[in-house]
Amino acid sequence: MPEITTTTHRGMVFVKYGVAAASQPLAVSAAIEILKDGGTAVDAAVAASAVLTVIEPSASHIGGDAFVIFHQAKTKVNLAFNGSGEAPHLAVADQYPNEIDLHGYKSATVPGLVSTWFAIHEKFGKLPISRLLMRAIDYAENGYPITARGKRIATAHKSSYPELNTLADLGIKTDISTGDIVKQEHLAWTLNQIAEYGRESFYQGEIARRIIAGTNGWFSESDLNNHKTRVLDPLSVRYRDYLVLGQPPPSQGMIFLESLKIAEGFDLVNLSASELTHILIEAKKISFADRYDALADPEQVDVDVAKLFANKHIAKRQSEINLTKANNFAGNQSNEGNDTTYFLVADQDGNALSWIQSVFYPFGSSFVIPETGILLNNRLTGFSLDPASVNFIKPGKRPAHTLNAWIATNLDGSLKYVGGTPGGNIQVQTNLQLLVNLVDLGMNVQQACEAPRWQHLSEPGNPNSIETYEGILEIENRFDSQTLVELEALGHNVSKIPAYGHGSAVQLLEVLENGTYAAGSDPRTDGQAAGY
Repeated sequence: MPEITTTTHRGMVFVKYGVAAASQPLAVSAAIEILKDGGTAVDAAVAASAVLTVIEPSASHIGGDAFVIFHQAKTKVNLAFNGSGEAPHLAVADQYPNEIDLHGYKSATVPGLVSTWFAIHEKFGKLPISRLLMRAIDYAENGYPITARGKRIATAHKSSYPELNTLADLGIKTDISTGDIVKQEHLAWTLNQIAEYGRESFYQGEIARRIIAGTNGWFSESDLNNHKTRVLDPLSVRYRDYLVLGQPPPSQGMIFLESLKIAEGFDLVNLSASELTHILIEAKKISFADRYDALADPEQVDVDVAKLFANKHIAKRQSEINLTKANNFAGNQSNEGNDTTYFLVADQDGNALSWIQSVFYPFGSSFVIPETGILLNNRLTGFSLDPASVNFIKPGKRPAHTLNAWIATNLDGSLKYVGGTPGGNIQVQTNLQLLVNLVDLGMNVQQACEAPRWQHLSEPGNPNSIETYEGILEIENRFDSQTLVELEALGHNVSKIPAYGHGSAVQLLEVLENGTYAAGSDPRTDGQAAGY
């Protein structure tokens, strides 16, 4: 068994009825409030999602997207909700002489989060949407206290982009102090419109008209009106004695599952910490290489996921891992936006959601639609301007997406684990480590959240490169020194980061054999797990 520290700073939360875990305690409180009022897990998730758009605007907003895996306990049915937006009618390569704009409305796809609320609620909700948005509306209208982390993120954004008015447009003062109250009058109006008039208000009504006018026609009536949330069967692979369910394309959840299948071919339990870490890193590199060759909008490009999961392909990829040397000439990866929010909810009936939402880069496009408070995403930057790429930009097409969430069931279909994390391209790497921690190394959910982690990134100085590269292995300094020495000897370019410096924050849930929920929350962020 690898020697990996499993000391924790938080205790697991054990509950009988409902549970939620998120990066913001106020979102958790909103979810638990709805569960106690008789709402379903879906109702509670919509409430938490809405609160997060208000209090964590750098990471998610109603101008962004969402991906959700839903588990229904009674039927053992699992569904994937794909809430990613399409490129608008004007989004063609000629609009961008050199690269796709990072900021401004020309970096945005059609927002998909609001549509996702209604798509999920229509199928599995119980309480009215107006009730579910009450807490978010209150925080927008009457204000919420900004956290120390929120202040740091806001200050860093203003320092990096002093020419942008993002913070002011969101109601965040430049000289804000921790605990100061942030009010968002225009966002409160928008949320009230959605609460009163439903989905149509956002995609066809007054909000839609303001979005079109505020972006000078970048979005058209048809762009907004034609948007839909896709409801699909999740991807699934067997890993050891569990079935792991992930997001279908255009999410890159497929490479998380491919990495698991590659890793499954090795006796991970009987390896040293350096050997285990080496294999997982190499599996990650291989999966990312497949991602850049194949991942795109499956409605416009044939994405052959079955081929990636086929035993023949997995065996070939496993054989490409050199146990004595790092492969520094494979594993293409670009640095992409990593400001995202992940949370989970489960109710007393055993239904659960694994939910992730985002505006992509910090504060997304940094563009707020006038008189709406809506902060747009900058997901168009997830496209390629290379006509040869399967991910080439095109109107109506959805970009390859970093967002992914997962659920694991027992082989009989009953729920076992729910988990996920923010972090852009770090997400799938983190999720790989989480499943191995839980399944192979026998950690509980809090230990798995807090265990030391690594992240393999593209080389400094060329952040947008997707050429072959050596890469940097950022690894928390809680790994013992011998492990770091052995990884360097294998050829990894090791860079130590602080003890809890890994760039993502995990939430995890396990259903124990007696039916009790055990939840864990990552101390790397402000969040918590709670229930009743």
